[in-house]
Amino acid sequence: MQSESSLLLTDLDWPLMQNNITRQDLDAVIAYLRQEDPPLTQSANVRAFEREWTQWLGVKYSVFLSAGSSANLLTLAALKALHGGGEVIVPPLTWVSDIAAVLHCGFDPVFVDIDPRTLGMDTEEVIRRLSPRTRAVFLTHILGYNALTDRLVQELAARRIPLIEDVCESHGATFQGAKLGTFGWASNFSFYYAHHMSTIEGGMVCTNDEEVYETVRMLRSHGMVRELDSPIRRGAYADANPDLNPDFIFAYPAWNVRSTEINAIIGRSQLKRLDDNNARRTENLRLFLNNLDPKLYQTDFLIEGSSNYAFTLILRTADPERCRRVMDCLKAHRVEFRRGTSGGGNQLRQPYLRHRLPLEEWAKYPRVDHVHFYGFYIGNYPSLSQTKIVRLCELLNRVASDPSCKAA
Repeated sequence: MQSESSLLLTDLDWPLMQNNITRQDLDAVIAYLRQEDPPLTQSANVRAFEREWTQWLGVKYSVFLSAGSSANLLTLAALKALHGGGEVIVPPLTWVSDIAAVLHCGFDPVFVDIDPRTLGMDTEEVIRRLSPRTRAVFLTHILGYNALTDRLVQELAARRIPLIEDVCESHGATFQGAKLGTFGWASNFSFYYAHHMSTIEGGMVCTNDEEVYETVRMLRSHGMVRELDSPIRRGAYADANPDLNPDFIFAYPAWNVRSTEINAIIGRSQLKRLDDNNARRTENLRLFLNNLDPKLYQTDFLIEGSSNYAFTLILRTADPERCRRVMDCLKAHRVEFRRGTSGGGNQLRQPYLRHRLPLEEWAKYPRVDHVHFYGFYIGNYPSLSQTKIVRLCELLNRVASDPSCKAA
């Protein structure tokens, strides 16, 4: 085994994620599979995972799906079904599936620039872009940072505009003592392998609104009415459609984005240690930011209530040569990273949006464009050595401040 002191002389060997599916999780799956003819498609464990997640988060309802992108899609589809079309305000720094869901469901995306201290949407810009056509504000909590403000929450409530929270990278983060994902009309979570907890692939839609919950349940499974929890709602559809078999009434032209018992079993196992893992992640983040040189890198993030997904490394100034040296350093020491932070940086520069927006629309959003070119994220996870964290900060500070310094 490599000693802590030897890290000073060797590669850091630092992947984005490590050991996120444990032996304990796999043993839970194996024990289930040893039963005689265990159900594998959506069944009792999916229901149990939904109940346990609902209790952990602090909402009334949760629906387990095949992926976080499925959660995005179904939330926007429910918004369209219940509130009609129009505009949805979205961030330019997010995962592609957020914007894709807006487009797939026929909404017009309205972009606003970011707040550099949270990487989420700038509250004042969001409020300026609200209009009679605004159907929702779709806010992403980036890399574990809270992007909510009192002003935003109160303004949206006063105007009765739904807030949708993308919490895919921020499991367990809080705002004013309550978990992110409990403030919106609906919220979305991802359980992809590299996130705070994993079901290999998986996602969750959470809400306190029964109508949203029941709509998403139908949308998850072909639009079938039999997926409704409420017998009164099921009965109403049956009464209105006497020519149809009550087991095969399709209320929406929907999808099949159900998950499985296997995924739910892993999720139930992982949920038991999520809070402890998040505490370690937060400790790691503080160590990382406290050891970076604030003259070279942004370190003044608003970290109160954060539940860090990955370390945020953003150069203070736009310096292409310094940026190259930082990347060379990371590569030389085998530290895996992603340039542009979440989702590959400024979504407005991506090909799928170019034909939908005016030429060089991206130029109107300078703060996210700085992150696009001079921002990175680096893996953070509970098993990460704190000696490695300090050592990496030393390397990054040296290589960024001294042009003659070699990456290795």
